[in-house]
Amino acid sequence: MSSEEEKVASFEDFRKTVLPRVAKLGYDVIQIMALQEHPYYGSFGYQVANFFALSSRFGTPEEFKALVDEAHGLGIAVIMDIVHSHSVENVAEGLSEFDGREDLYFFYGPQGRHPAWGSRCFDYGKDATRYFLLSNCKFWMEEYKLDGFRFDGVTSMLYWDHGLGKDFGDYKYYFDEGVDKDAVIYLALANMLIREVYPDAITIAEDVSGMAGLAAPYEAYGVGFGFRMAMGVADHWIKWIKEKSDEQWSVGEIWWELTRKREDEKTVAYAECHDQALVGDKTIIFRLMDKEMYFAMQKGSENLVIERGIALHKMIRLVTAATAGDGYLNFMGNEFGHPEWIDFPREGNGWSYKYARRQWSLPDNPDLRYGGLEAFDAAMVRYFRAKRILSAPPEIIYADEEKKVLLFKRKSRIFALNFNPVGSFADYAFDCPPGTYEVVLSSDEKEFGGFGRVTRGERHETLADGRLSVYLPSRCAFVLEKKRK
Repeated sequence: MSSEEEKVASFEDFRKTVLPRVAKLGYDVIQIMALQEHPYYGSFGYQVANFFALSSRFGTPEEFKALVDEAHGLGIAVIMDIVHSHSVENVAEGLSEFDGREDLYFFYGPQGRHPAWGSRCFDYGKDATRYFLLSNCKFWMEEYKLDGFRFDGVTSMLYWDHGLGKDFGDYKYYFDEGVDKDAVIYLALANMLIREVYPDAITIAEDVSGMAGLAAPYEAYGVGFGFRMAMGVADHWIKWIKEKSDEQWSVGEIWWELTRKREDEKTVAYAECHDQALVGDKTIIFRLMDKEMYFAMQKGSENLVIERGIALHKMIRLVTAATAGDGYLNFMGNEFGHPEWIDFPREGNGWSYKYARRQWSLPDNPDLRYGGLEAFDAAMVRYFRAKRILSAPPEIIYADEEKKVLLFKRKSRIFALNFNPVGSFADYAFDCPPGTYEVVLSSDEKEFGGFGRVTRGERHETLADGRLSVYLPSRCAFVLEKKRK
């Protein structure tokens, strides 16, 4: 779905048209989904039939290798969304009843079938299963020179009930009889093997349960993942946008939910991913703007809904990237506020590809406002990388609930965000180390679709009382950097 055309895009399409955009935006890792062969295109690649086969619908192995090589040449690592959590139920083209039995690699009976996904569940206690899946990890790294994996459905692997209907509000769930210990052992073995093949490999666990030690090194009795997905962050953004008015947003709650993580585990955070864009749901931009996107995204339009959406889209991304973890994830197209949703060809939509694509022409059109959102995303990502912002934890300065202002610092850079929908505050003062501070990134730049009320290069001196006084326009965020004398 990386092509703007209504078709299944190829590896060559991606290499020629999308990879240059990724490099231009400044991202240094791409996570590619749906690589393993799967019979149903609309499954997003999560119903795997052949674990060792590259999906033929996207091109040849040689073309995928060319994509990986070109990404590496641009300084971009390539990780694969690997599915070891389950297998397609199909008998004709999958592992199910591969040798005539239903339990060669899977559990026998009901335990061998996922109640929600309609797929086959692996028995990780069997030697045959472990050898099969471990060799699969090694195959993809050695054959295609991949830099690591994001393991799909880890929660489903870890628990006998697949984590369905659990809120995991008690630590007992991580250590009781509901845990499939063989699955835990397999995941630890997989992380060990991956780093034997490539010591600097990236491994990420997609887990909603928050199991303790999942992203801790096995030397410290952890499972060994390098990162876990901070999946609750996206859920909270949906909740705040959907259920609360702007006046009801709590900056203290935003700070708490975005920074609530174990200090000894690294996380990859995101405001939204493909999950939030699937048909029946809405992307952040569509939740903010809805039908107004269809007729008011041209430059020069005067539409309060669009202005709100553009401002909050940038602020949500900045505060998420700056607070919530050790890595930041974006689903392609969301950087410029891709409209509408994702829907794959199926009988219910007449087998249409209309929503299984990415409209790259939108940010490239100088008459539309998508380009400003894309430009802000690129500036944010490049600044974070250049200054290694994510290499130090965020520290709160002040959460002003009355005025909806959030101030915090990361690596001595000060992040100032005013979520107030109507209030702008002149001479907003707060404590900080004495010196001269310069605005190095502002969501309100005209280049980014803002009003130019705060622009890069503006300087502020601390006052005699040791406080810094700044102008905080409504729905604006900017970053201050202390200048050396």
